[in-house]
Amino acid sequence: MPAGDGLDRALATGYRYLNRRERTQAEMRARLSRASADPAEVERALEILLEQGYLDDARFARLFAQDKRELDQWGSDRIRRTLLARGVDRELVDDALEDQPGNDSERERAVALLRRRFPSPPRDRRERERAFGMLLRRGYDSDLALEAIAAVTAHQGASDGRDIDEL
Repeated sequence: MPAGDGLDRALATGYRYLNRRERTQAEMRARLSRASADPAEVERALEILLEQGYLDDARFARLFAQDKRELDQWGSDRIRRTLLARGVDRELVDDALEDQPGNDSERERAVALLRRRFPSPPRDRRERERAFGMLLRRGYDSDLALEAIAAVTAHQGASDGRDIDEL
């Protein structure tokens, strides 16, 4: 087999893999390793894809965080876990999350999500627990989830005897 044949195949595999969506370097390395027996060809193909700008973990992390916050209403914790699981460097993940709006807007997103999912504010302990669990599964910090539930129930006033601390 000619010397460049394996590299050409690895690059073709890489381009096809990138055809559907952005990938992390770790995802691409795993895919190319499954397709090619030669680790040197895999590394060279990765270098070429990086040089050409097709792979950029910082861009991937930034876009992923933005999409998941805006479209799927994910919290920072879930975004962080998912990016780390996909092989993105911890520093790049932290940078991507710092580029996003701060804790106040995350609280606002949590409140908006609660209002969409629970048209009437959670009335009893069971409903508040369901709301709390839903926010935790979406990746919101527990303190922030409690704040959001308190904000949603606060406009009803304290006359109904409910206390968020009972959660």
